[in-house]
Amino acid sequence: MDKNMQKYLDKAEVLIEALPYIQRFNRRVIVVKYGGSAMVDEELKRQVIQDVTLLKLVGFKPIIVHGGGKEISRWIGKVGKEPHFVNGLRVTDAETMEIAEMVLGKVNKELVQLVESLGVRAIGISGKDGKLLTVSKKLSGGRDIGFVGEVEKVNAAILRDLLEKDFLPIVAPIGLDEEYQTYNINADDAACAIARAMQSEKLAFLTDIEGVYKDPKDPETLISELKVSEAETLMAEGYIGGGMLPKLQNCIDAINSGVSRVHILDGRIPHCLLLEIFTNKGIGTAIIKDGDTQYYKGE
Repeated sequence: MDKNMQKYLDKAEVLIEALPYIQRFNRRVIVVKYGGSAMVDEELKRQVIQDVTLLKLVGFKPIIVHGGGKEISRWIGKVGKEPHFVNGLRVTDAETMEIAEMVLGKVNKELVQLVESLGVRAIGISGKDGKLLTVSKKLSGGRDIGFVGEVEKVNAAILRDLLEKDFLPIVAPIGLDEEYQTYNINADDAACAIARAMQSEKLAFLTDIEGVYKDPKDPETLISELKVSEAETLMAEGYIGGGMLPKLQNCIDAINSGVSRVHILDGRIPHCLLLEIFTNKGIGTAIIKDGDTQYYKGE
């Protein structure tokens, strides 16, 4: 058999491998939290959007929740301010809030433009639209860090309507409190709240790390499959620290609230979403319920 024919047969094998996953997740909601380097590198950005539009076209119901932290910090620097963070959360005064909303709006419409260019209809909204995300003030270790919101309520009917009308919703993490004050929301928190409210099949975090490590200094300790009880043990025993701690807690909360699977993926790997969802190998870390087994086999 010539090499060209083998190449095409290999492609066919990949498609056949994807078939049971396409069948299993057809018409299911998947929430993609999009952030990190994959938002900054133009080629990676295009590949992520290609992945999500492919998911849409093969029958999934994706929702993108995006961050914009690096871009916000860049614009804050332009006006002569220094970005400040407490426990991974941006300290947000009134001026920073104004900049964050401006930047997130810009990022949101850029993503809409990219999705539309690939032939899928997208609608970009912020959590202010239709009171999609109602928040209260979030404290960090008891400390007031300004206009940072904790999601209290998600108006999921808006997202269901958009999905029903065949749109791909793209959500900017800005919300309103009961007094109609604007708040910045950590994008991980917003994605988790939306995944819980939508009872989504999957929640995928695109990050700048390969996944969850038992020992962050040893790449050999990457955990590909993590049950909720195991994740809680790792956290309690001090193996998980830094920005991964709140992210993992968000993952556990999402699963305990009805989300079937949570994935932590390295957004710097081209097409990481497709590799995780459609192949038997998978990449990154999948967090699953205690009762679930054989994650990559027999599904």
